[in-house]
Amino acid sequence: VDLFRMNCELLATCTALGYLEGDTYHKEADCLESVKDLIRYLRHEDDTRDVRQQLGAGQIVQNDLLPIIIQHGQDKALFDACIRLMVNLTQPAMLCFGKVPDDPVFRHHFLQVTSHLQACKEAFASEAVFGMLSETLYTLLQLDWEQRQEEDNLLIERILLLVRNVLHVPADPCEEKKVDDDASIHDRLLWAIHMSGFDDLIKFLASAQSEQQWSMHVLEIISLMFRDQTPEALVSAGQARTAEEKHRDTQELEALREKELAAKRSRTLQRGTRHSRFGGSYVVQGLKSIGDKDVIYHRNVHNFKNYTHDMGKAVRRVPKRNRQARECKDKRRSALNVRLFLREFCVDFLENCYNRLMYLVKESLIREQTQQHDETYYLWALSFFMAFNRGNGFRADLVSETMSIRAFHYIERNITNYYEMMLTDRKEATSWSRRMHLALKAYQELLLTVNEMDRSQDESIRQSCSVIKSNIFYLMEYREIFLTLLRKYDETRQPHSYLKDLVESTHLFLRMLERYCKGRNSLMVQKKRVRRKKSRGQKKPSAAETSPEALAETWKVVEEELKLSESLTESIVPFDATSDTPLEEQRTDAMVRVQDALLIRLGPEALALLRAAREVWPEGDVFGSADVEPEEELELLKQILHANLPTELEEEELQSVQVFEKEFNFLDFIKRFSNPSVVRPYLLLLKSYSKNTPHTNHCIARMLHRLAVDLKMDAQLFQLSVFNVFNKILSDPAAAAYKELVTFAKFVLNRFFSLAAQNNKAYVELLFWKNVGAVREMTEGYGKDGEGKKPTWTEEEEEELRNLYEEHRHSEVPDIVETLLPLLSDSTRTRRQVVTQLVRMGLVDSAKELKKQKKGTQIVLWTEEQEEELQMLYEEYKDSDDVLGNIMKKHTAKRSRARVVDKLLSMGLVSERRELYKKRSRSARGTSSGKGMTEDEFLEGLTQGFTDDPGDRDDEDEEDDESEEREVEEEQERETSQNGGRSSQSLRSTVERRPDVGAMVYALQQEGMSEPLLWLQSCLNRTAIDREQDGFSQDVPLVPLKEANEEAMDNKSFLRLLRKLGLRAPANEQETFWRIPAKISVSQLRGAAAALSPREEEPKGGEEQDGSRSPTGESQETEVVSGEQRAQALRALLLTRKRKHHSSDTLQQPAGIQSKTVKSEKFGPKKSYICNSANIRG
Repeated sequence: VDLFRMNCELLATCTALGYLEGDTYHKEADCLESVKDLIRYLRHEDDTRDVRQQLGAGQIVQNDLLPIIIQHGQDKALFDACIRLMVNLTQPAMLCFGKVPDDPVFRHHFLQVTSHLQACKEAFASEAVFGMLSETLYTLLQLDWEQRQEEDNLLIERILLLVRNVLHVPADPCEEKKVDDDASIHDRLLWAIHMSGFDDLIKFLASAQSEQQWSMHVLEIISLMFRDQTPEALVSAGQARTAEEKHRDTQELEALREKELAAKRSRTLQRGTRHSRFGGSYVVQGLKSIGDKDVIYHRNVHNFKNYTHDMGKAVRRVPKRNRQARECKDKRRSALNVRLFLREFCVDFLENCYNRLMYLVKESLIREQTQQHDETYYLWALSFFMAFNRGNGFRADLVSETMSIRAFHYIERNITNYYEMMLTDRKEATSWSRRMHLALKAYQELLLTVNEMDRSQDESIRQSCSVIKSNIFYLMEYREIFLTLLRKYDETRQPHSYLKDLVESTHLFLRMLERYCKGRNSLMVQKKRVRRKKSRGQKKPSAAETSPEALAETWKVVEEELKLSESLTESIVPFDATSDTPLEEQRTDAMVRVQDALLIRLGPEALALLRAAREVWPEGDVFGSADVEPEEELELLKQILHANLPTELEEEELQSVQVFEKEFNFLDFIKRFSNPSVVRPYLLLLKSYSKNTPHTNHCIARMLHRLAVDLKMDAQLFQLSVFNVFNKILSDPAAAAYKELVTFAKFVLNRFFSLAAQNNKAYVELLFWKNVGAVREMTEGYGKDGEGKKPTWTEEEEEELRNLYEEHRHSEVPDIVETLLPLLSDSTRTRRQVVTQLVRMGLVDSAKELKKQKKGTQIVLWTEEQEEELQMLYEEYKDSDDVLGNIMKKHTAKRSRARVVDKLLSMGLVSERRELYKKRSRSARGTSSGKGMTEDEFLEGLTQGFTDDPGDRDDEDEEDDESEEREVEEEQERETSQNGGRSSQSLRSTVERRPDVGAMVYALQQEGMSEPLLWLQSCLNRTAIDREQDGFSQDVPLVPLKEANEEAMDNKSFLRLLRKLGLRAPANEQETFWRIPAKISVSQLRGAAAALSPREEEPKGGEEQDGSRSPTGESQETEVVSGEQRAQALRALLLTRKRKHHSSDTLQQPAGIQSKTVKSEKFGPKKSYICNSANIRG
C-alpha cells in the first residue's frame, strides 16, 4: 500500500512539472516546487533505490528536465534546481549500492538503475544540452573572484559533476553493437562536447591560476573522455601508415594464412579415399585400459593423436577462487572525426595545461585533500599523456612535472600499498589489482620516457636523464621492484594484461641497466639489511618512589597494615599458566609482583603472594624457608621492597635497517631472476605466444636467454610444462613467424637430450621445478657438492651423546649442554650442533628447553650466609691488585660483577667503585716516570686496549657476526665508561687476555689475504703521515675499492683483526665503512702498521717444532715471544724518552719524532718502531 501511494505521489509530482508539446515544453506554475519535492523524495529512498528506478522508468530526465534547462534556462532558480536534481539522478550505480551486489534481488535493482543511466546518457548526447551548459559555465567563469557568490561556485561544481556523471555511464555493447570506426553513444557525447565548446572551458579550468580548486574535477572529466582510447591510436589518427606498421600487418596476415592452409591440409588427410560408414576398431598396443588389456579405439585413426583417457568424462569445475582473473574490456577505435578532435585536445592540453594541472593534483593528493582512490586518475593521466608525447614528436619540457625522482617514488609507494591491500582486503582484491596495474603502467611509462630522453639530441636532456638513471639504479627500492612483482604474481587476482606489461617493463629496465653498467668501470649501489632483535622494556620507577625516604615511609605503612590485618587475600596464583615462559623462569616475575604490591602499599596481598610463591618454588629458600617465623617474613618483605629488581615487560621485536653501499654486478643481479617463482610467470605468458605481440615474445625469449645462456642455467628450463609449450611452438604451422622462439626451443631441447645421455634421472627431473642447488646437482652430479653442509653425526657419536645425556639429565647442573660439551670425544662440536642433534634424536622436545639461563635470575636476594662470605672475601683480598676478580673467582653464589659491586657498596665495604678497579703491577709502576708510557700502555696502543673476555667465547657459535660486533662495541664502551678512557692493566693480565696479532696476521696470510693486509698497512701509514703533517686528528674511513679488499671486509677473521688494532666498526645506519678513530696517535698507527708486515714463515720461539705440536706448547711459545717483544719494545721507549729529555735540554724546542730499530723475532729480523714522544702519556 505504501509503495502504491508513493507511486501516486511521484506521478502527481512529475505531472506538476509541465508537459512537452512538439518541441516546446510548457512548464506549470509550481514547476520549481515539484523539482524540490523530487529532490526530497530521493533523499528518503530505500536500499532498492525505488524512487530512482521509478523516475528512470518514467524518463523524467529525457522528457522534462533536459527540455526545461534548454528552453527555460533564464529562470536561474529553476535551472539550479534542475541541475541539482540531475546530478542526483545521474549518480553512478556503484555509488548508489556501494558495490556490485551479490544478492540476486539487489543485483537486479543494480542493473535496472544502470539501464536507466544508459538511457539518460543517450539523451545528453545533444549539442543543445551542452550548448546551454557551456553558456552557463562561461558566464559564471567570466565573473571575478570578488563578484562570484557561493551559489555561483556551487553551480559550477554541479555542472562539472553532472558532466562527469554522464561520461561515467558505461556503454551497453549488447544494445549498441557498434564496430570500430563507427560512432557510439560515447562518441556522440564527445562530439557534442566539442561542438558546444565545452572542451575549451575544460582546458581553461586546467590552466587558469584562479580556478585551481576545480583541478580534480577537470582531471576526472578528461580521464572519462579518453576512456576507450589508446595513445597510439590517437597519434596515428589522420596520418598515413608507416612502413613498420605495414610490415607488421603483413606478418600477421601471413601467419593467419599459414594456419589456414595447415588446417586445410589436415582436413584433407582425415578424409579417406573411399566412403565407409564403419570407422573401424583398433587395439592400441602398449596403452593399458582400466584392466590389464590394451585400449580398444573405436574412432577414426586420423583422430587418434588427440586421444586421451579423459575423453567422455565430465569437465571438472574450477573453483571460483582458482579461476584466472578476468581481463578488462577491450579498447575500441572511435570514429575518425572524434579521434582527430581528441588528438588536437591532447596536443593543446600538453602544451598549456599538463604540467600545471598535474602539479596541483599531486599536491592535493599528498595533502590528502581529495577523496579515496583519486590517485588513480593521476596515474592514468601520467601514463596516457606521456605515452602520447612520446609518439607525437617527443618533447621533454611538456612533461617535466612528472619526469622526476619524486614521481618514481610516489608510484613505487602506491604499487607497494596496492599489493598489500590486495592481500588483506580479499573481497575487493579485483579492484586493488586494477589499481596496481594502473600504477605499473605509469611506472613503465616513466621508464620509456627516460629511455627516450637518453636518445635525445639535446645534451642537457641527456644529462638530466643520466641523473634520473643514476638515482633509480642506485636505490634498492627502484632496482628490485620488478623482481618482487614477478615473484608475487598471482594469476587468480592479476589479469593476463598485467603480466604482459610487467614482463615488458622488466625487459626495458634490464636493458637500460645493462647499457648503463657497460659504460662504467664500477657502479656503487645502495643495499639495505634489516636487523631484527628482541628488546625487553624495563619498568623504571620514578625517583620519588625509589628514594630511601619514600621507601621507609612505605614500609612503615605496610608494616602497620600487616600487624593489624587478620585475614590475607585468598587464592592468589603467583604464576601465569597460559604464558609460554616456563614455570621456573617466572620466579623473578613473582618477586617483582611482590615488590609492586608493596610499593602501592598492599601489604596483605604482598604477603599472600610471597607465601604462594614459597609453595611453588621451595628450592633455595628464595622466598623464605617452610618454617619461617612471622618476624623473618617481615624482614624478607622489607628486603624485597628495597631490592633493585628489573621488571620485564612484553617482549617485542625491533627492526633496524642498515644501509650500506656495494659495488654492483649486473650478472649477479640477473642471478636473482634464476628462480622458479620468476620463471613460472614467463612460462604462463609464453603459453599464449600466438596471441602475444612480437615485442612481448621477444621480451620473454630475451629473459629466458639470459638465464639459459648468460647464467648457464638452461637446466632450470628442463620442465615438462616448458617442453609442452616448446612442442606447440615447433609444431605450429605458422612457426616461421616465431623464429626467435623456435631457435631458443631447439637450443634448450638439444641441451636436455645431451644431458639425458649422461644422467639417467633427467627424465624424472622434468616433473619438478628446480632451484639453483637442484640444477647444480642435476648437471654436475648428485652429492658431489658437499661444501657448506652441516657436519654429520656417526652412530657412535650419537650413542655417546645419548649416554651422556641420560647420565646427566637428572643432575642439578644449571646448563646441561655446557656439561656435555667437554665430555664429547669430538671437541670441535659447538653448542648449537649439540642442541640441534638432541632435538633431532628426540631427547628433548624443543631447543627452548636447553636455552641458556640468564645470569642473575637464579638467585634474587642475598642470604645472610652469602653476605658474610662476601665480607670475608673482601677482607682477604682488599689489598690485592684485583679485588673484584679474586672475589668473583672464590664466591660460591655466581653473581654478575655489577651485582657484586652494588652489594659491596650497599654493605659499606667500599665507598666508590674506583676502589675495586684493577691496580697496576709494581714493576710497571716502577719503570714509569710519571710522564712516560708504560709497557702495558704501549702494547695496548698496538691493539687499542681491546681485550676479549673468555666468557664471551661461549656464545660464539650461537651468534652471527653482527651480534658479535655489537657485543664487542658494547664491551668497549663499558670499559671506557668504567675506566675513564684507556684502561691500564697489569702485565700478567695483558699476557693472559691479549690475542697475538702476529698469529692472526699469519693466519690471514695463509688464507690468501696478503693483498688486503698490505692495503690496511698502507692506510695506517698514510693516516699517520697525514696526522703528523696536519697536527690534528679525525676519524678516517676505510674504503675498499678493489674486489679483494671488499671481500676481506666481509671476512670474520679480518674484522676481528681490525678490532684488535683499534679500528671502529660502523656506529649506526648512517655509516657504511670501518673507521680509524681519531684517538689513535701517530706512534700507535705506525706500530700497528709494522705488526701487519708479511711473514715468510710462521713465528717460532726457541726450538723448531713440527705441525703436530700440542696447544700447550704453542701457547708457551707465544708467551716467550711476546715477553721478549715487550722487553725490547720497553727498551726502545726508554731510549726514546732519554733522547727527548736530552733534546729539550740542549735545543730548547719540542721533542720531535725519534726512531729506534729493534730486532724482533716475532715481527721479522728488523723493524722500526716510530714513536711520537709528544703524544706519549703516562
